[in-house]
Amino acid sequence: MARVVVDVMLKPEILDPQGQAVQRALPRLGFAGIADVRQGKRFELEVEGPVDEAALARIHEMAETFLANTVIEDFIVKVES
Repeated sequence: MARVVVDVMLKPEILDPQGQAVQRALPRLGFAGIADVRQGKRFELEVEGPVDEAALARIHEMAETFLANTVIEDFIVKVES
């Protein structure tokens, strides 16, 4: 079985209140020097069979229609070994 990862992040122009909350909390917790924080989602998919172009196309379609809201989010599909 192969693992495919879909990382979903808000587009850069979209406000990220959760990321901002984390960024504000870090100095209070002793973690200085962090200029920005963006929060996202990670989906790990265990794929049966080979991860060929057809499988990647299906996963891309799944990410575009179900895992990400492409109006406000970008996504990246990666195959992990």
